[in-house]
Amino acid sequence: MSRTARTVLVALVLVLVLAGCGGGAGPTGDPDDTSTPTATAMPTAPDADGTLEVHFINVGQSVSTLVVGPTGETMLIDTGHYNDDGAYVLTYLERRGIDRIDHLVVSHNDADHIGGNAAIIDYYEREADGVGAVYDPGIAASTRTYGRYLDAVDEHGVTLYETREGDAVRFEGVDVAVLGPPDPYLEDGARNENSIVLELTHGETRVLLTGDAEDDQEAYLVDRYGDRLRSTVLKAGHHGSSSSSSDVLLDAVRPNAVVVSSAYDSRYGHPTEAVLGRFADRSLPTYWTATHGDVVFVSDGNGITVRTQAAAPTDPLALRDADGIDPGNQTPVADRARLDGGEVTVRTAAPTATDGGTPTGRVVVSEVNPDPDGPDRDRLDGEYVVFENAGDEPLDLSGWTVTDAAGRTYTVPDGYVLDAGATVTLRTGTGTDTDADLYWGSGAAVWNNDGDTVIVRNSDGDPVLRETYP
Repeated sequence: MSRTARTVLVALVLVLVLAGCGGGAGPTGDPDDTSTPTATAMPTAPDADGTLEVHFINVGQSVSTLVVGPTGETMLIDTGHYNDDGAYVLTYLERRGIDRIDHLVVSHNDADHIGGNAAIIDYYEREADGVGAVYDPGIAASTRTYGRYLDAVDEHGVTLYETREGDAVRFEGVDVAVLGPPDPYLEDGARNENSIVLELTHGETRVLLTGDAEDDQEAYLVDRYGDRLRSTVLKAGHHGSSSSSSDVLLDAVRPNAVVVSSAYDSRYGHPTEAVLGRFADRSLPTYWTATHGDVVFVSDGNGITVRTQAAAPTDPLALRDADGIDPGNQTPVADRARLDGGEVTVRTAAPTATDGGTPTGRVVVSEVNPDPDGPDRDRLDGEYVVFENAGDEPLDLSGWTVTDAAGRTYTVPDGYVLDAGATVTLRTGTGTDTDADLYWGSGAAVWNNDGDTVIVRNSDGDPVLRETYP
């Protein structure tokens, strides 16, 4: 088939399915509804049954993200670089027993994002249980990689949706909001600036995936959605390029953690020192596929467990202190940190009331001292957080946990009760616990001097308070 004929065919397919991206339905879910979708409303948090997994596959100077929902439904966003024809992605999927791709999302048609599209479509259509549908922003590229991708769609008759802001992607157990690209396109149709932007909401957790969005699309998102972009995890735009992850976007999203997908020896210098500086200014734990390897975020709806292949530094300015991990490395991932999903600064604790009435104990943070005089390691007993029971009933804190933004966790010993109006100081170092002082027992500083988040959960794992300083 000639390039001209193929372009006409694909354009026809896009027109036929443009009325809705969710199984042929319109924006309201009614197959007969062809009204223009609106995108100002953000998703409300659905009840979170089961877990959501978001896998950032180590594919070198490229990106590929696997999403597995609570019922096993799958979404693959981008497929790696053209120079390996999707081999790393296919291997990753096969090793995890992924026998079907329900949704294949093309963030944009640059060759380092669609490199494995043709191979993956061909494999799943010939050897496995197929590809449910492909979602594409609709801006073509004049590359052989793009041509092979369209040929595979054509050969196997895979449904192709042109996907824009406000369209629907139905994914059981997870709310998937399409926030970009807008209509009309930005910057005369520049591919990066018109990436498909997805926000995945599972309970109180959100993951924001921005493709290669740069300053113009980020500015559009902030202007359009503002603080409603608040997310637990942010995928850094454009592999950590300084043209992405802008101050205005970071201030709107306020992520608990950031993940960057790029090569260890990136010839573009990704992630750049400028963007790492912006992360460091906000004390954002940063996971880099080049040093952490495959990075997996597992949400139970209340928070997110972070799993990586390597226990590399997450301080943005220390990322390059670790050794690189080659794409395709088979080391299994292990739990590294826990991210809180809630946005509430302080919540009322809910202990059991002994008299059957309404419990009135309430724990709050009354003081944080993250920077004692002298070297941190020598003054760990001088680094502390003071908690107060601001209610009028005692609180049994047995088994409660205190966690920082990087996921380091302290557990209150059994039998510890904080009286009404009383305070307790949690000191980072080692010592003997008393009613007034508890000791973390850490051999290193916990609380960042320039800002951190104190997260408290009760013995059931429910969030009780979240306090960010300064």
